[in-house]
Amino acid sequence: MKILACYKCVPEEQDITVNSDKTLNFKTAEHKIGAYDLNAIEAAVKLAEAGGEVAVLTAGAAEIVDNSKLKKAVLSRGPAAMYGIADAALPAALDSYSVAKLLKAGVDKIGGVDLVLCGEGSGDMYAQQVGVILGGLLGWNTLNGISAISANGNTLTVERTVEDGVEVLEVDLPAVISVTSDINTPRIAGMKDILAAGKKPTTVWKLDELGLDASGKTETISILAPEQAERKQIIIGGDSDAEIEELFGHIRKLV
Repeated sequence: MKILACYKCVPEEQDITVNSDKTLNFKTAEHKIGAYDLNAIEAAVKLAEAGGEVAVLTAGAAEIVDNSKLKKAVLSRGPAAMYGIADAALPAALDSYSVAKLLKAGVDKIGGVDLVLCGEGSGDMYAQQVGVILGGLLGWNTLNGISAISANGNTLTVERTVEDGVEVLEVDLPAVISVTSDINTPRIAGMKDILAAGKKPTTVWKLDELGLDASGKTETISILAPEQAERKQIIIGGDSDAEIEELFGHIRKLV
């Protein structure tokens, strides 16, 4: 089985600051592999242990995809190869359809892929759309919200937690599956893994090599931090009727 795990490089949340005009400042924020994507990579590596090969695929701005530190960070977690789509023409923020279109071109270029795994959402926008759009563009069986996967030849058995229980589904390959963070605990790479990652093959394509352009389906007008409100610091202790009524009185003022 040939498995491809998709990932996105996102800014480190704790390093993002807010400017006086409520715009976000990313200048001091280093990039990292999205936390939800680490679950997809781990799921891919575990599936491949039973027989198969794993590679990873990402798309975005050239300075992020070409970052050697990020390449080692992802390859040290088990994948045998890394593929990327990077171009100076690509904006830092891409809408979900544009990302899925880039990834689809990458899947087609790599060829022979049986299964694509995605995280439940990106670590920054968390739109939860890329996996299902990618499946639609490829015309493959597509599922999201998956919390367990096992393979049996060309068929996967997957589990999805729903409101009143757990669905157990069978899906034929090829398929695109988005996994939840409940599926596993991503491994922490050791020094040996990090050193070995530097020797693994990486391939990065520009847009013209894939017959693509940088046009998107949406335009971002602005991204602003919410208004900051001072906490009232009202503390109500106890559970008497009077104290409960006081609590509800404060809640009513808010609505």
